[in-house]
Amino acid sequence: MTLLNSFDPQTATVVGFGINTLLITSEAKQGALARKLAGMGCRIETCDEIYYALDRVMDGPQDFELVVVDCDSMGGLGQGRRVHALLKATGRCIPMMLVSKECEAQSFPFTRYEPTVLRAPASSISLRVGFEHAMQERLLMARAS
Repeated sequence: MTLLNSFDPQTATVVGFGINTLLITSEAKQGALARKLAGMGCRIETCDEIYYALDRVMDGPQDFELVVVDCDSMGGLGQGRRVHALLKATGRCIPMMLVSKECEAQSFPFTRYEPTVLRAPASSISLRVGFEHAMQERLLMARAS
């Protein structure tokens, strides 16, 4: 089966189409990362405390489909990986993106159980590529229906 995708060069394609996204950052609600995610069509909720964010994912009224961690504002890439390990230990499998200046090589894992790691500051293009990689299963299901 071959999927063909045609693009209109005059308009940008919105890929987020209403995905509930939790952004863990200490930036202002209208920070650069939040604006770029919103520009892709994501519905953003921001959290500036890691354990509160994990509580929102586990017990909150909203089901998040993507978690994005601004590692530089939350204590570094190690802290972002710790957030991922804590979420993974709960048994919840939610796609995760880690954005950090400490990232030497961007990572696009083959399994959805590992986070996509992007180098900061993330450009709109790298953020979109990381987003599409993290959400590849959902995008494939959307195209198939």
